[in-house]
Amino acid sequence: MATGKYIEMKELFSEYLTTKKLRKTEERFAVFECICGFHGHFDSELLYKCIREKNYRVSRATLYNTLDVLVESGLVVRLPLGGKAVQYELRGCADNHSHLICLRCGMICEMKGNKISETAVLKKLGRFTPQFQSLYIYGICGRCKNRIRREEQDMIKKH
Repeated sequence: MATGKYIEMKELFSEYLTTKKLRKTEERFAVFECICGFHGHFDSELLYKCIREKNYRVSRATLYNTLDVLVESGLVVRLPLGGKAVQYELRGCADNHSHLICLRCGMICEMKGNKISETAVLKKLGRFTPQFQSLYIYGICGRCKNRIRREEQDMIKKH
């Protein structure tokens, strides 16, 4: 993330903590710093690994609590993948885009600047002014579709 954008996002996080009367701890800002280093989606395990690699002393509980605070603040987006799998992305870094999410393997593919997203943003939304949008399209990826096809063919051969 560009330095100016990082400073702006960090200030927004700090202001949010002040507004909500939450403590501004080194651990929270360490989690935030690691998140800002990701370019795209991440999950809590990848984030925890980043924290460990940087030798920050942050417990898993603090990591999860900080993720919740960042989601509540609107700085981080929790991606609804279905099931128990959860991924995140930093809102300030993401352009308007769509997510193609495979229901079978959990693969996420981003589509930036596509017609579906552009059309959705251009819709009249009354007095509402969009700041950011993200679209989720759930289905089966090509790799999983091929696996399903092979499994079905194997079942037919066995009978």
